[in-house]
Amino acid sequence: MLGSLVLVAVSVALVGLIRWFEPPYSMVMLQRALQEGAAQQHEWVDIEAIAPAMALAVVAAEDQRFPQHWGFDTAEILAAVERHLDGGRLRGASTISQQVARNLFLWQGRSFVRKGLEVWFTVLVEGLWPKRRILEMYLNFAETGPRRFGVGVAARQAFGVPAAEIDERRAALVAAALPNPVRYRIEQPGRYLLQRRDWILGQMHNLGPGYLADVLGR
Repeated sequence: MLGSLVLVAVSVALVGLIRWFEPPYSMVMLQRALQEGAAQQHEWVDIEAIAPAMALAVVAAEDQRFPQHWGFDTAEILAAVERHLDGGRLRGASTISQQVARNLFLWQGRSFVRKGLEVWFTVLVEGLWPKRRILEMYLNFAETGPRRFGVGVAARQAFGVPAAEIDERRAALVAAALPNPVRYRIEQPGRYLLQRRDWILGQMHNLGPGYLADVLGR
């Protein structure tokens, strides 16, 4: 019992501190570095220095109800279950908050223990951080290419511009590769990636440029 209470207290304190301080790396980055024996590329960029189009692109691609839900998109979860019952492949319905929780604090892999911890850390992230901070963490620690994490590195290496200067089409291309950025290279986009980019652009326009105004505070 005492050990469990200590773990709870440590996790709450850790998540609380990261609301105010930028972590130098994520657990996924650490795991990759140990497995590959090579440094992972990453640079922190404050959300004020990231183009709003980039924030809108990842929300349009990954989690369109991000401003409204409390960490878990119950509508998408139910839809995924219904698709599976109808004979479709069971697909994940992870929100941006869940992805931040597991990428920042947990290891890669599948197990009931990891899934339980993901739920716990998602609750902490949503309870202790504003949505703006969650989105800032996602933009800085999402994998955007081989040994590359964050939109700052992606913008500079793929397009030769800072994150503040990513336009809509480039932002949508980065977001299009997020499900598998090692396979889908934004420097050399194939047909599928370009089609997904165009779909994301359409979703961005449907949501509108002011969709994240309250989240971003601008």
